[in-house]
Amino acid sequence: MEQRPVRTAGYCAALVLGLLGTGPAGAAAADAAPVIHPQQWPRLRAALPPDGALEARVTALLAGLSLEEKAAQLVQADIGSITPEDLRVHPLGSILNGGNSSPRDDKLAAPGEWLALADRFYDASSGTAGSPRVPVIWGTDAVHGHNNIPGATIFPHNIGLGAARDPDLIRRIGEITALEVRVTGLDWAFSPTVAVARDARWGRTYESYSEDPAVVRAYAAAMVEGLQGAPGSPNFLDAAHVLATPKHFLGDGGTQGKDQGDNPAGEKELREIDSPGYQAALGAGAQTVMASYSSWQGLKMHGNRELLTEVLKGRFAFDGFVIGDWNGHAQLPGCTPVSCAAAVNAGLDMLMAPDGWKELAANLATQAGSGEIPLSRLDDAVRRVLRVKLRAHLLSEGRPSARRYAGRWELLGAPAHRAVARQAVRESLVLLKNQNHLLPLSPKLRVLVAGDAADSIARQSGGWTINWQGTEPNQDFPHAQTLYAGIAQRVKEGGGSTELSADGQFHTRPDVAVVVFGESPYAEFEGDVKTLEYSPGDKHDLALIRRLRAQDVPVVAVFLSGRPLWVNAELNAADSFVAAWLPGPEGGGVADVLFRRPDGTVRFDFRGRLPFSWPRDVHPPGVDGRPGDAPLFALGYGLKYSDDGYLRRLPEEPAASP
Repeated sequence: MEQRPVRTAGYCAALVLGLLGTGPAGAAAADAAPVIHPQQWPRLRAALPPDGALEARVTALLAGLSLEEKAAQLVQADIGSITPEDLRVHPLGSILNGGNSSPRDDKLAAPGEWLALADRFYDASSGTAGSPRVPVIWGTDAVHGHNNIPGATIFPHNIGLGAARDPDLIRRIGEITALEVRVTGLDWAFSPTVAVARDARWGRTYESYSEDPAVVRAYAAAMVEGLQGAPGSPNFLDAAHVLATPKHFLGDGGTQGKDQGDNPAGEKELREIDSPGYQAALGAGAQTVMASYSSWQGLKMHGNRELLTEVLKGRFAFDGFVIGDWNGHAQLPGCTPVSCAAAVNAGLDMLMAPDGWKELAANLATQAGSGEIPLSRLDDAVRRVLRVKLRAHLLSEGRPSARRYAGRWELLGAPAHRAVARQAVRESLVLLKNQNHLLPLSPKLRVLVAGDAADSIARQSGGWTINWQGTEPNQDFPHAQTLYAGIAQRVKEGGGSTELSADGQFHTRPDVAVVVFGESPYAEFEGDVKTLEYSPGDKHDLALIRRLRAQDVPVVAVFLSGRPLWVNAELNAADSFVAAWLPGPEGGGVADVLFRRPDGTVRFDFRGRLPFSWPRDVHPPGVDGRPGDAPLFALGYGLKYSDDGYLRRLPEEPAASP
């Protein structure tokens, strides 16, 4: 999704390549563009029937806008660079809070400050009585709950939800997320990610539900319906729901492990693997779609008219609007962050321009006036934005604070909501090894909880959590429970004892050790890796597990990661091995599954199944006919307590480069 306000070297390099016409985007300009055959794509039916009264209102609003006001509706600015007072002069269509943006630039701003700021932006953009101006719409990266707000419910990242194979749970998560977003006065969630990731070296793999298009398709429909309500029902986009945004269209999951990279697949693969999630999301009534930074066969998606216009808006009958990604339009040949007629002509209806919004809006008006952007295309884009705003009741609901659930602070992180998050944690866990049926554990034991991730909310939550890269300390998470705290609670209830030790040293000899380790938080390109080897060059986690086993302490390894990784040595060293993904702040959900009840009965069995193939070596396994070895554990693998958990010894030397 969006990059953040801090300009990174990776962003600047990509932008320079786009401006100079070199790299994949430039190559596409020099060579023949890849060919799409729209007639070979499914012809979908619009989720919402034609509404003459709605269209008449859109036409009336459109007629009242000047050329400059129309152009402004196509621009979205970040709250870090625009004030409500700016909107009185520059009536933009939308604002967003990027991953590092918040009221007063305070990442720990109280929820009430978000609502108050939403009121100020709404008031400034609405104008006076009789004015044709249209209220601004606010979008946010609510990608695993309302994750920018301290104290809101945060769910496992998508990769863990994909392991659960539970669309009903996904729908409920969408409903809770929408409600908590509404509490703070916001209208629009940039979710769900429906990428079908095929190469776990990609730093956004954890945002993908699965490498299986069928899982992604089922989840896309469920999440959109949860966020927006069911199309045609009374609750569709009512006061408890928000706009959803399936992203990133199209093919970002096939970019060979590189963020903003190129998907070299043929059209058939793009159509049959990458697009089903969008088809399902549109069928569930999705009103906005976000374009991808990535390219297909060298052509940047922000400039791919055949896919954005002929397929998405034509064959797929999408009548909402397409939003760009964070300055993604600037990567098109000949474009800059403040000037890009090509993106609008290709089919973008709103350009995400975090800090160049003023000049961009002025240039769009000039380009429309000169004919560089046809007036018919400008009107079509504005009509789409207005249509969605009317469907979302933006012009009739009034100020954000006057809406039904606004300011209901007891709903943020409500116990019932966090119970669903805890359920999601339980369902997401995948058991890969259980030698001699070590699990489930008795809560009467002396339990050592070891590993430097055992008592860290950031490590178990990952990126897009309070801030973009997800690096917040524990105290920034009201209601949260680390994995250690969850285990300690369960063991105390059962009459046992716990000791926390990051390095595995102990004062009292334990009966068993639970070692929690894994990746540090990351988001987007910051998480791209060259191979799938876990923690190359630093094997202190492995040394800890081996040291405990050498002391005859049985070890349960709990692995936190945003992707499947090559951990053969760690699998060999541990007695039991659990892939916990990025479960979020409800650490007690892990303890629920690891430990029996005090009476010895099983509380919860494992039910998670791998959403991605687990690598046999440091190179990505072959998926969908792509080159690569067979996986160590196949898609869908996952043990239960009754299964034989034996695992033969695995090779511990990385394979040579293919």
